This record gives sequence, C-alpha cells and structure tokens, in this order.
Amino acid sequence: MRSWTAAAVVAVVLGLGAVLVACGGGDGSTSSAGTTPAGNSSSSSKRTAVVWAVGDAADGSDKAQQVADMIANGKPDRFLYLGDVYEDGTQEQFADNYKPAFGRFDSIAAPTPGNHDWPNHAQGYDPYWKAAGLVTNRHYYSFRAGGWEFISLNSESGLENGSPQRRWLKQQMRGRGNCRIAFWHRPYLNAGKHGDQKDTEPLWRAVRGHAALVVNGHDHNFQHFKRRDGIVELVSGGGGHDLYQSNERDPRLVWDEDDEFGALRLSLQPGIARFRFVTLPGKTVHSGTVHCRRS
Repeated sequence: MRSWTAAAVVAVVLGLGAVLVACGGGDGSTSSAGTTPAGNSSSSSKRTAVVWAVGDAADGSDKAQQVADMIANGKPDRFLYLGDVYEDGTQEQFADNYKPAFGRFDSIAAPTPGNHDWPNHAQGYDPYWKAAGLVTNRHYYSFRAGGWEFISLNSESGLENGSPQRRWLKQQMRGRGNCRIAFWHRPYLNAGKHGDQKDTEPLWRAVRGHAALVVNGHDHNFQHFKRRDGIVELVSGGGGHDLYQSNERDPRLVWDEDDEFGALRLSLQPGIARFRFVTLPGKTVHSGTVHCRRS
C-alpha cells in the first residue's frame, strides 16, 4: 500500500472551468479510525447524497457479507454494484451469492455488468435486475443524486463506434458542465493484475471533458489515479472475492490498497464529491475531494 504524508491541493484548469482535487495527505490520503427503484430514488432531489460503490464481491463469502453489512451501516442513498457475480453470473449465483449479501440494496441499486456476468446475462443479470425494478435500459442508463448525474455504462459490449450504447452516450454528453460520475466494470487505467483495459478507451474518450469522476471495479483492490484528461479515476474492486496485488510504483497512482477488503463511499453535493475508501470493519484509509464545473 502506498502512503503519503505531505498535504497537497492540485488544481487543473480546463478550457471552460476547473477541476480541483483537494487532498489531506500527499495528493489524496488521510487516515482515521473509524433504501426506491434505480432511476427513481428520492435521493435524486436531495441536496446531499451518500453513495457507496463496490464490485467483485458477490461470491457468497463471509468477507462479502461483512462488506455489505458495513455499507448498510453507512446508510446509503444509492448503491453502485460495479459488476461480477461469481463465478458465472447465473440465475442461481445471483440468488445464492448476490442476494443474501447485497439484495437488501436492490431498491436503491445501480448495477453495471462485469465480465463474469456478461456471458450469462440473459439468464442471470437481466432477469434479476428487471425483477428488482430496474426498468430502464439495464446495460446503460443515467440517474441523478446529490446534484450529480450518474452515467452507467457497459464495458462488456457495445464499445464499437455506432453501437446503440455509443449513440446514447454521445447524446448524454451534450449537457453543460462536467458534474457527472461515469461508472463501468473494467477500468481504462489499471495498475493491478489485469492491467489497463485498453478496449474501454471509447468510453473514456466519450466522457472526457464531460465527467469529473470515473468509478470502476474488476481488479480486486483499491486504486486512486492522478487526474488524466480532467478525470479522476477510482477503482473499488475489493468487495470480498480474493484480492489482487497492485503496482504501487505505477507513477499514475496517487494511492492504492491491495491488502484489505472494503468499499468506496461518496458524499455528494452540487459541485463537490467527497470520497473515502473504507476498509473492514469501517476504517477510512484514504480520502479526497473532486470539484466539478456546473456550466
């Protein structure tokens, strides 16, 4: 795990405004001890929203259950599940591995399909989330919370130019400002076991200049990347299924953690997103702030 001691505030001015990452320790780290259907949440009208995000968790393990309990104690307004129900995303595995731990969040959940889910999505992912009330497009959609627009994208299909997802995304990015959080499963930038997922670059290109924050799973660890193209990328894949080592010497990283299970917590208000990586049983190990321009 990378640790930092010097306080830092980093500002980048884009063509029409500024994105600011304000950090408590060395560009981002501080340490301390320490439920309506998707797209229709009452949190969309709140001035402040608490959103938890994690992936790579639903394997039926005790650790996954503990992570889910920790999130529940954090009283989320929304819950982003960043993909992968193990091993193959079947109907039975959604029932046996996902629902016992994370099913309590179904009424506030916003999922995205993972590489383990996608081959069987017609039998597992799709019917599960349809039954849970996600009646918008299940593979890509948007919603609002805490003054931010969330863009859920599918990293497993529809990446090619001209696909329905790409056409829809182009329309979504026509709005003003960059107070958007895009999330999908496989990260474009990745200092972990799987490396950069270069085939997701079309998603990254489409949201740059329009989103201040991108959140992913896939690698079973936690990563905070330095701003690139005006975007801060966070990886939250330490939800319970094994752990993968990350390369703490990767110069693109602000911080990483590959020894602890946990989840990412976002506290959102118009124009500002405060994030915390929280590990079991509830310790904040890293935090930071992302500002966005609203016009």
